[in-house]
Amino acid sequence: MAKDLFSHVAHWVFDLDNTLYPPESRLFSQIEPRMTAWVMQTLGVPEAEANRLRLHYWKTYGTTLAGLMREHDVDPGPYLHDVHQIDFSVLTPDPDLAARIRALPGRRIVYTNGTSPYAEEVLAARGLSGLFDAIYGVEHAGFLPKPERAAFEAIFARDGTDPARAAMFEDDPRNLAAPHAMGMRTVHVAPEQLLADHIHHHTNDLGRFLSTLT
Repeated sequence: MAKDLFSHVAHWVFDLDNTLYPPESRLFSQIEPRMTAWVMQTLGVPEAEANRLRLHYWKTYGTTLAGLMREHDVDPGPYLHDVHQIDFSVLTPDPDLAARIRALPGRRIVYTNGTSPYAEEVLAARGLSGLFDAIYGVEHAGFLPKPERAAFEAIFARDGTDPARAAMFEDDPRNLAAPHAMGMRTVHVAPEQLLADHIHHHTNDLGRFLSTLT
């Protein structure tokens, strides 16, 4: 049945973090302290306040960076470079997922609120390099992040994605609202299912889900 619901899809859009690798890898346990340290240094606030701001900006603007840019005019380049200086060896290759992605008919892209160089590192560690036609980071949307609809529109216009013939795979349910409104089929990739009108499908195993589509 799932295969029939995706028979029209010719554009496959994948988020990166906690979507193309399992949450148990805990990359953000490395990234978040670097974000907090950046906020502490840049704004001159103690750690507790920096953590509060980091979470506040993420909830309010979609990413911590978006809040820093809007409220403090932070230069995104150095921030993005610094927070992604992490150990990728915690990730392991997933040959089954690679095979499932390779079998998808049509165009395959990665779209992340991180940067494209960071995405390349993650994909290499997961054994997923060379499977995607394009990799887009927040820099390709003018640093406007998901879940902003304008961010999706910028990326899809750049790539030539037809939302009516596209599917979006994403761990953050907020980031599926705009794709749903644009006419995409949406898949929430997360340990726990969330029932919402803008979420069409849920899976806690991306490879297994993709195996039902080809």
